[in-house]
Amino acid sequence: MNWHNIAMPAVYLSLAVMGCNDSKPNYQAEAPPPLKVQKVEDRNLFKVDRPDQFALAEAVPHVATSQLRATGTVNPDIARTVPVISIATGRIVEIGARLGDTVKKGQVLLRVQSADISGAYSDYQKAVADEQLTRTQLERAQLLYDKGAISLNDLQVAQDTDAKAKVDVKTTAEKLRVLGSQNLDQPTGIVEIRAPVSGVITDQQVTNAAGVAGLGSPNPFTISDLSYVWILCDVYENDLSNVHLGEKADIVLKAYPDKVFTGTISNIGPVLDPNIRTAKVRIEVRNEGLMRPGMFVTATFHGQKKEASTALPATAILHLHDRDWVYIPEKDNQFRRVAVSAGDMLPGGMQEIVSGLTPGQHVVLNALQFQNSVEQ
Repeated sequence: MNWHNIAMPAVYLSLAVMGCNDSKPNYQAEAPPPLKVQKVEDRNLFKVDRPDQFALAEAVPHVATSQLRATGTVNPDIARTVPVISIATGRIVEIGARLGDTVKKGQVLLRVQSADISGAYSDYQKAVADEQLTRTQLERAQLLYDKGAISLNDLQVAQDTDAKAKVDVKTTAEKLRVLGSQNLDQPTGIVEIRAPVSGVITDQQVTNAAGVAGLGSPNPFTISDLSYVWILCDVYENDLSNVHLGEKADIVLKAYPDKVFTGTISNIGPVLDPNIRTAKVRIEVRNEGLMRPGMFVTATFHGQKKEASTALPATAILHLHDRDWVYIPEKDNQFRRVAVSAGDMLPGGMQEIVSGLTPGQHVVLNALQFQNSVEQ
C-alpha cells in the first residue's frame, strides 16, 4: 500500500483549515441592525371634515375670593356636654335610656338600689323625731318659765336643743336630696338618677345589674346638646393665613353633599401637630338634626383677596382618565385636546377653570359630543 498518497490529502486539509483561521473577522456582519425611528401620531390632536358642526364657546374671566378647603369631623360642643353622675353607690335595677336616645331634662335614666340612701333615710327620720321631741320640750319649758316654775337658763337650754334638732333635720334632708331622693316622706332604698339637661346620650358606661361606685367610677351616661356642634378641621401651616377668627365657613357633609351649612370660626389652635404640621380649626355650626358626631365634612374657608381665573360652560369640559379636558380648534380643521384644572361650579351652568386656559380662548361647547364623534 502507498502510504504517501494517503497522507497528502490530510496535509492539504490541515493547511486549508489554518488558512481559514487566519482570516480577519467580519465586524459589519456581527453589528446589530440599525434603529428605525417611527413617527407616532399625536393622540391629543383630532382632524374632522366639518369643523363648523361643532359650536364653540369663549373662555371668560372670572374673579372670586380665594378659597381654602379642609377636611374635618363633627364633634359635640364640649360646653354643651354634661356627664350624668350618681353619688349614691349600689346596684342598678333599671335602665330607662340607651346610647343614642334623645332625653328631656328630669327624665329618669336609671334606678339604683343603694344602702347609702337607706341609711340617709334612717338618719332623716331620727332627726325628725328628735326635732318633734325638742319642740315639745321647748313649748313646755316656755310655759313653765312664764309661770316662774323654771329659771331662764333652763329655758335657754331647751331653745338651744330645739335649734340643734332643726339643723339636724335640714342637714339629713339635704343629704337625701344630694343622693337623689325626690320625696322625703316616702322612705325607699331606690334612688332615681335623672337627666340634668336635655339632649342626646352620646356615651353609656352601665348595663342592667351593674354596680355603681359613686363619684370614683366612670359616669353612667354622657348627654350632649347637639343643637350646636363643633367642626374640627386640620389646616396646614402654610394655609393658616387664609383663616381668621369670626369669619364664616361653608360646611358640606359627606353624607349630604347637596346641602351647605354655614358656621363661624371660633378658635384656631395655638399649637401645631409636629408630625403633619397642621393646626386644629374649630367651627361652630347650628345643627338642624342632620349632623351626627363622627361624620366627615369638607369645610371651605373664604379668603379676603380677589383671584382672577377663567370660566367656561360646564358642557365644554370633559372628565376623562381622572383628568379634565377641553378641545381647542387649530388650523387645517384640527382640534387639540388640552388638559385643564376645573374648579367650582358657578351659576348659569358655568364652571371655573383654575389653570390650563386663559380668557379669550375658544373651545368646543359640547366636549362629550365631540369626543363621541371622533371615536366613531
